[in-house]
Amino acid sequence: MHRDKGASGKTCRQCLEFKPLAEFSGRSGRRSGRRRRRGVCRECRRKERSGAAASPALPAPAASGPAAADAAPGSAPAVPLAAVPLTPAQPAGMNAAGLAIPDPGAAAPESGAETAEAPAADAPKPKRKRRRRKRKKAHAANPAAPSAQAQPQALAKARPVKLPADPPPAPAGLRPTKQGFVRMLGKSDNGRRWYQEIEPELAFILVRERAAVVASRHTIRRLYSNKEFRRLILERDKYTCYFCGQYGDTIDHLLPRAKGGHTTPVNCVCACNLCNQSKADRDLDEFIRASD
Repeated sequence: MHRDKGASGKTCRQCLEFKPLAEFSGRSGRRSGRRRRRGVCRECRRKERSGAAASPALPAPAASGPAAADAAPGSAPAVPLAAVPLTPAQPAGMNAAGLAIPDPGAAAPESGAETAEAPAADAPKPKRKRRRRKRKKAHAANPAAPSAQAQPQALAKARPVKLPADPPPAPAGLRPTKQGFVRMLGKSDNGRRWYQEIEPELAFILVRERAAVVASRHTIRRLYSNKEFRRLILERDKYTCYFCGQYGDTIDHLLPRAKGGHTTPVNCVCACNLCNQSKADRDLDEFIRASD
């Protein structure tokens, strides 16, 4: 039934009856609005929720025989269901999903028997073997090269190996911090104090060779400034060269700093300018042999 748009009502899609807009609930979401109503009335929605929704009436099957003459002259003759051929998509004995329909008259298979087509569900799956790559040995690529164990022995025979010296023992009461360094305090020539973080081995050497003292558990204090240290060495050696016995006014390191020596009272001596320049960065034994 056609209704104009200005009428204050709406046709229900379920019962096909024209009812006022109050009988339809409002929409929600994007389609909500003042005059936006649902297509099914409240009564039909209530029936759907209760499980008794009315289904549309199906047309009655056409009667055969004498009843067919009473049908309308313009209506098409009814075709029996048995005469409807099956579509290729749904062959006989198959459902809509394409699966075989079991025959109720066929005998059920025994419970202990298993079909040969489908494997047993409880059968364990075979484990896949993990392939491991074979590592090539070093001597396989070059058979003429010596093995890894023979190389250190060959080098030891060729030249003597100089092992590193053991680290100096830590003085009593001194240990590095958690970060692995030792704090060193000192003062410059003009009296300004400075602070430095050094390696523990260097701190142990400075304390052992009387260039610093232990101030606390993680701190040492440098005893002399540059000017004070120079005056200490010259006055201790009475301005006499350690190598030639002449007058000296310079300081030389017995173990050069280029080879790991430090500026400490034990490693420094008074020297003249000539001996200091000629010794350069050579060891004491090497310089004495060369001077002889």
